[in-house]
This record gives sequence, C-alpha cells and structure tokens, in this order.
Amino acid sequence: MPTGNTVSDGVGAFQSREQIILKDKKQLDCENAQDDDNDGHYKATHPTSYMDTMLHLFRGNIGSGLLAMGDAFRNGGIIFAPIMTAVLGVICVHAQHILLNCSEEMYRETKRPKPPGFADTVSLVFAHGPVKLRFLAPTMRAVVNAFLCITQLGFCCIYIVFIANNVKMIADQYGITIDLSIHMIFVIIPVLISCMIRNLKFLTPLSMIANVMMAVGVGVVLYEAAQDLPSIQERTFLASWQQLPLYFGTAIYAFEGIGLVLPLKNEMRKPELFQKPLGVLNVGMAVVGCIFISMGFLGYLKWGEDVAGSMTLNLPRGQILSSVVQALIALAMLFTYPLQFYVPMSITWPGLRKRFGPKALVAKELGYRAIMVMLTFVLAQSIPELGLFISIVGAVSSTTLALMFPPIIQLVHEGHRNRLTKYIVIKDCLILLLGALVFTTGTYESLSAIIKFFRKES
Repeated sequence: MPTGNTVSDGVGAFQSREQIILKDKKQLDCENAQDDDNDGHYKATHPTSYMDTMLHLFRGNIGSGLLAMGDAFRNGGIIFAPIMTAVLGVICVHAQHILLNCSEEMYRETKRPKPPGFADTVSLVFAHGPVKLRFLAPTMRAVVNAFLCITQLGFCCIYIVFIANNVKMIADQYGITIDLSIHMIFVIIPVLISCMIRNLKFLTPLSMIANVMMAVGVGVVLYEAAQDLPSIQERTFLASWQQLPLYFGTAIYAFEGIGLVLPLKNEMRKPELFQKPLGVLNVGMAVVGCIFISMGFLGYLKWGEDVAGSMTLNLPRGQILSSVVQALIALAMLFTYPLQFYVPMSITWPGLRKRFGPKALVAKELGYRAIMVMLTFVLAQSIPELGLFISIVGAVSSTTLALMFPPIIQLVHEGHRNRLTKYIVIKDCLILLLGALVFTTGTYESLSAIIKFFRKES
C-alpha cells in the first residue's frame, strides 16, 4: 500500500480508484447522461451514505503504507516524525480540497454530464485556462495518467516483495531456508493467474476477504508493538539529513490517496457533506493520520533501528500467532494485487486494443497482462529491500500526484479568472517547493541507498 497508498484494499475504495481512470473524452461526455437531475447535478446510480464513504476512505488509505510507518519514523526520528506526519497530512488534505474545488468548477463551467476525475480535471483546467497554456491540456492529462500507472505498478512491485518477505519469514521458522528471490518466483505464479481475470466484478470478492485479513493482521501488529515499550530516550529524536528524504518518501506514499477523493465524493448521496469542516474528508483523514502516527511511533519505539519495512517482519519468531498474522497479511496483499493491477491496465490497454484490431483480442490482452505482471516481478527482483522500494515509489510518483499537480492547477485556474491572491501564490509555491524538495532529495537518497544495498549484497 503498500495502498498506498495508498493501497486500495477495499471493494468500494478500489472501485472508486478504478473510476479515476478516465475513458476517451467523447465517450466520457456521453456516458451516464441519464444520471443528471433537473438542476444539472450528477446523481450516482448507487449513492453511498456518509458512513459508507468514510469506510471506503479508510479502506483506500490503510494498507502496506501503514505497516511501513515504523521504518518511516526510524528515518525521521521519534519526535520529528509524528509532528511532520501531522503537518504532511494537513498539506495532503488541503491539496485534495484544491483538486475537489477545481473539479467542481470545471464541472459547472463545461456542463458535463458527469464530474471529471483527476486526469480530466487537470486537462480541463489547462484547456479552459490561459490561451498560451491550452496546448498543454492533452500532455497534462497523459502525464497524470502516466504517474497513476507508475504509482499503481509501484504498488504491485511492493506487494510482490511484501508477500515474499512474509512467506520467507514463515518458512524460515519451520526450517525451510530458501532465498528471497525463489520465494518471489513462487509468489508470482498465483499473482499471474489472478491477473488473468479481466472483469473487475469477479475480483471484488477477493477484496472483501483481503479487508478482513488486513484488519486482523494490523490489529495484532499494533497490539504487539504496544507491549513492553522501552524509554523514549533510547530512540533518535531527529534523524540525520541523509535519512529524512527516505522518511518523506515513505510518509507521502502512505498518505497518497488523492486519486480516491473525486470518485468518493461523486458517489455520495449528499456530496456536499464530503468537503464540509466535519465532512468525510477532514474527519476520515484525521482518523487515518492518527492511526499512521500511532503505528509509526509504537513501531519505532518498540523495535528501534531493527524495525522492518513491514512491521509484520518484526513479530516474534516461532510463535503460531505471528505466522498466522504474516500469512493473513500476505494473502491480503496477494488478493489485492490484481485489483491494483486493474488500474494501469485500464489506462494502457484501450489504446493498444485499437492498434491490435479485433482478431484474437482476448488472447492479446491476456498476453499483455502477463507481460505487465512479469515487469513488476523483474522490478521486484531488482529491488528486494521493501523499505527502499516504498520510499522511492513515494518520492517519485506519490509526491507528484499529491503535492505538485493540485497547486499547479489552482495557480492556472485562479490566475486565468483573475482571482489570484498573495496568499494563494505564496501557499501554492511553498507546497510546490516542498513537493520538488521531496521529489529530488527522496529520489536521490533512495537511489543512493539502493546502490549501497547492491554493493553490500555483492
């Protein structure tokens, strides 16, 4: 998560994330026109309540990123990390509000039959912005979709490493010592089979099972982390400058749920409740932030420098309960992989399908799916260190989606309508500066750590 962040572990959450992968503009403008009501507002076919949407938000933000928060706090410091995680949470939620507001305005201005999603919102802001920037609209749409693909495929790679690490831990306890790369080979077989399911409808039962498994596993990990805690004085208050970028990469990876907010709001029975001060977004993300901080704080305080990229790997060895928890969370990730994999397929396959033509189309799609799965397998084999993988995915793609696109579109949108104020300019420039800093330093430090890892291994 990975969800990941956000890892989209839940049915509703994943269906929502899947909806952000937008179809061709003409097709999007035509579909669901019958769902407009008389006042021009879109009405969902199966609207969700306040609590339904809140649960979907939890499912979409709590995943593998949560289990990596102990490693994030190790790279941040026991005092610095909780404070900065809260600050990052506020910034990420504010960026989500920016995206929601821009989407709402573009929906009203363009009189579309359905509110635009992430990529369409960015594209429409440029298409209806300053004349000199309008030519960038198709490019910006493609860039957003590209980063969505990178993010989701990164999640898939993390899942393979995550599952293999947990399976190896269980096997080692029973005297079956096999190299991690061999475990990945065993893992990729069921993953490859599950990804041959082409219809999302048939994947949703897997997500239901994954939700239960993840909830039980996380509960046990949190309980174990809270036992026999050492003094806070034994931990580093503020980590070194070389470690901080790794903290930011992992933390933003965990908070990266910006792709969820538009679809979740659009599916609500009363969408106006989503953005209110005590609406779904603010309340839900406040709870999610508290869970992240609690897990990271307790994980690092409990296990210190030995905290793993997934805290399931820190559970006591030789205990049946530990093996059960590791198996449950590994299975949860295995069941979630094909759901996350559906997103890049939804982006990349439609264009290829037109080029391939109608002949043996199903066989070609299955072949393409197999190639994409094997791509994630090769990448996972290349970077088997889970914490480093999470950090680089967070620094590269999650940072761009969560911290850079929202302020850019607000500056373009408000500037074209002569509504820019000093506050907006300063605030958006600071967010962009933070995003650029995390992107550059996080990517550099993550790559440096990966290179050091390979040198040590060789």
